[in-house]
Amino acid sequence: MTYSVVIPTIGRPCLADCLDALVRAPGEAPSEIVIVDDRPGGGPPIDSPARVVRCGGRGPAAARNIGWRETTAPWVVFLDDDVRVTEAWRDDLRRDLKNAARETGGIQGRIIVPLPGDRRPTDWERGTAGLADAWWVTADMAYRRDTLVETGGFDERFPRAFREDADLALRAMDAGWTLVKGGRRTVHPVRAASRWASLGAQAGNADDALMRTVHGPGWQRRAKADPGLRARHLAITSAGLVGAGLTAVRRPGIGALAGAAALAGVAEFAAARIAPGPRTYDEIVTMAVTSALIPPLASWHWLRGMVASRHARPWPGPAKAVLFDRDGTLVRDMPYNADPDLVTPMPGAAEAVRLARAAGLCVGVVTNQSGLARGLITEDRLDRVDRRIRELLGPFDTWQVCPHQGGCPCRKPAPGLVVSAAEALGVRPEDCVVIGDIGSDLAAARTAGARSVLVPTPQTRDEERRGARVAASLIDAVRFALGEAS
Repeated sequence: MTYSVVIPTIGRPCLADCLDALVRAPGEAPSEIVIVDDRPGGGPPIDSPARVVRCGGRGPAAARNIGWRETTAPWVVFLDDDVRVTEAWRDDLRRDLKNAARETGGIQGRIIVPLPGDRRPTDWERGTAGLADAWWVTADMAYRRDTLVETGGFDERFPRAFREDADLALRAMDAGWTLVKGGRRTVHPVRAASRWASLGAQAGNADDALMRTVHGPGWQRRAKADPGLRARHLAITSAGLVGAGLTAVRRPGIGALAGAAALAGVAEFAAARIAPGPRTYDEIVTMAVTSALIPPLASWHWLRGMVASRHARPWPGPAKAVLFDRDGTLVRDMPYNADPDLVTPMPGAAEAVRLARAAGLCVGVVTNQSGLARGLITEDRLDRVDRRIRELLGPFDTWQVCPHQGGCPCRKPAPGLVVSAAEALGVRPEDCVVIGDIGSDLAAARTAGARSVLVPTPQTRDEERRGARVAASLIDAVRFALGEAS
C-alpha cells in the first residue's frame, strides 16, 4: 500500500532530525515526501531531499491541505517537524495500512514523549507528555486520501497547531469513516520553550470555542479531548471581577470575600501545578505568576472565540455545484430506457433540484450510458429521454454523458465526467458535491477531488455504504452540499 508523507514546518532546526529519521528507517519508502514551508516571510530555501512547497504563513491547517493536495498516493501520513519516527516505523506503518478495513479513514501512530529520568518533569514537559494519550494528533496521523477529499481536509480557520486535528477527526467520523490507533511508534521530544509558554497557549481557548460552535457542546467527549479547567478559570475570573467591582462601588466587605475566593482559586491552581514538578525556585515562581494570569487570559480567549465563531459552519462550507447521477438517483433506474414516457422521478428529486438552484448552486448531471456503445439505445432516443428528465426536473447547467462501455477516462468510477462538469461550470472539483446511489458515483467524485453523498436504493450494496456519507433522502443530500448538515 503506497503512501505519501506531508510535513509542515516554519523552518525549525528540528526538521533536519525528523527527515533524517524518516529517510534512514528501513522498509518500504514513501512514494513522496512533501515539506510545506509555512514561514510567513519565506526565507532562504530549505535544504531537503524532499519536495518543498510554500504556504506563506497561513498556519499548519492550510499547510497540510496544500501538502496533501500535492500528493497522489491513496494514503497520506502527516508528521510534525519535531518528531522522529522509530526504526521499525515503516514496517509498522505498512502493517497498519494493510490491515485497514475499507471503512477505516484514518490510523493514528503511537506517540512516545521522553521525559527526564533524573528529576520530575516541568509543567511544560508534562503538557507535551499528554500527546502520548491524545487522540487523532497530527504528530503522526495517516489519513486515507478519500477521507481528506470527502471532508475538505483541515479547517483553515484554526490558526494554530491545536484542535484542527480533532475537528478533522469528528468530520471524518460524521462522514461515515472510522478512525483507529495503529501499531507504529513515533518519538516526540520535548522542545525548548519559554517559561511563559503556558500564557501563549491560552489562545487555544478560542479554538475550543470554534469547536463548540461547529460540533456542539458534546464535542470533547466525542473527540476524547481533555475538558480542561475552563469552568474553574471562568469562576476565578468572575470572582476577581466581582470583587474589584464591589470594591469600586464602596462595598469592600463583600468585595473582599469575592477577591479572597479568586485568590483561593489561584492558589489551588498553582499548588496543583507545582506539586508534581521539580519544585525549583524558577519553576515555583513561574507557576505562581502564570497561575494568576491564566484564568483571565483563558476566559478572555474563550469569550472572544465564542463571539468570533458564533456563525461558523462545519468546514469546508457550502459547495458551489451539485452533480447528480441520473438513473437510480434523479429518476428510477430502468436499464437502457429508450422511452421518455417511462421516465419516473425518484422521491424528492424535483424538490432537491429546486432547493439547490434556489440556494444559488450550479446543478448538473453526470451519467454513464453504455447502452449507446452496446447498440441497445440510439443517440436520438437517449436525447428524448434526457429532454423528458429536464422537463420534469430541470433546468440543469451541465449534462455530462459517458457513452462508452469501459476503458475510458470518463466512465464512472473514473473521474472524467466530474472533472468535465466542473470545467463546464467554471468551478473546481473540490467545490462540487456528487450525489449518487452506488459506489461508482462516490469513487468518481473522490478520484476527481469532489465530495460525495450516497442516497441508497435497494440496488445499493452494503459494502458501498461503508466509508460513505449516507443521506436518507435527496433533500438531505442537497442540504449537506449547502453546509446545513454533516
